[in-house]
Amino acid sequence: MKKTVAAILLAAATLVIGTYSAFTHCQVPCGIYDDPARFTQMEEHITTIEKAMTQIADLAEHAAGGEVPNVNQMVRWVNAKETHADAFSEIVTYYFMTQRIKPAAATDTAAYAKYVKEVTLLHQMLVASMKAKQTTDLQHVATLRKLVSEFKASYLK
Repeated sequence: MKKTVAAILLAAATLVIGTYSAFTHCQVPCGIYDDPARFTQMEEHITTIEKAMTQIADLAEHAAGGEVPNVNQMVRWVNAKETHADAFSEIVTYYFMTQRIKPAAATDTAAYAKYVKEVTLLHQMLVASMKAKQTTDLQHVATLRKLVSEFKASYLK
């Protein structure tokens, strides 16, 4: 009995440690970066958020028109929108803000101005992503696209 309990605890600890290291790999200084892939992922998340918003609005419109509401489908679209908004924010935060954007000395005017501009754009993206997660206002999608475009132009320059 004691050996069985010990084996279960060991297996659980291995699972927890293995899962933790899998999630933290991106913050290991491995030097493996693919910036264009991150921009593609961010753009895909925005497109999915937009599709979810339009589907939610369409389902709500049908329900308001007297049709039986498809609550399960509505919940799925809300969950998809929130999941993609979170994934977008994770790329902004854990990839760009913590790994790729390096602080610049205030004495290097050009580098510091670029740093401030990019950190500001990233913060604005986080706020727009949060608002897109909370609402179905397509203006937030347009804002996200504009901000990603501005950041991409500055960052890849």
